[in-house]
Amino acid sequence: MEEESPKRILYAKKEMDAAVTDVARMIISEFPAESLDSLAFLGIQKNGIPFSARLLAEIKAITGKDLESGTIDITMHRDDIGMRKALPVIRETNIPFDINERIIILVDDLLQTGRTIRAALDVVTDYGRPDLIRLAVLLDCGSREYPISADYTGIVSFSVPPDRKIEVEWEEYEGTDLVVEIERLPMNR
Repeated sequence: MEEESPKRILYAKKEMDAAVTDVARMIISEFPAESLDSLAFLGIQKNGIPFSARLLAEIKAITGKDLESGTIDITMHRDDIGMRKALPVIRETNIPFDINERIIILVDDLLQTGRTIRAALDVVTDYGRPDLIRLAVLLDCGSREYPISADYTGIVSFSVPPDRKIEVEWEEYEGTDLVVEIERLPMNR
């Protein structure tokens, strides 16, 4: 059995909750009350989904508005799809609304290289032509490989040593809310 890499806790539930509230308020402040109805949220599989759900709940608590949401899977749009030894897990894309002429808020837990977001943009444009796309992330880890930046960031960027990586643990999946730093293991290439 492989030993689990020791993790260093960077942020706990209290800081994550505050970041969710901050991002929700940033989104609300950009769009007047009458244009909120044209917003739709797309959580990127898998860790963007709990963040998206929490943002939607916070926006509803503040404004009283129930906004539309869906999920997208970027697996088949990744630029490394044929480079990995193991087959990737393909998850559901569910967009229960028309993307055309909407304001789409893409939601993910981390922004690091920009590759996931590039793939997510491909998925969104496969479904239609939104009027505007914005990006909301819980935290920005820097290390860009693509010229992509978040419009709304809950926890401002910080640098991570090359031998370490950041992971977000959600209560919905791991039973606890944490942002942790762990050892970067070699990729399955």
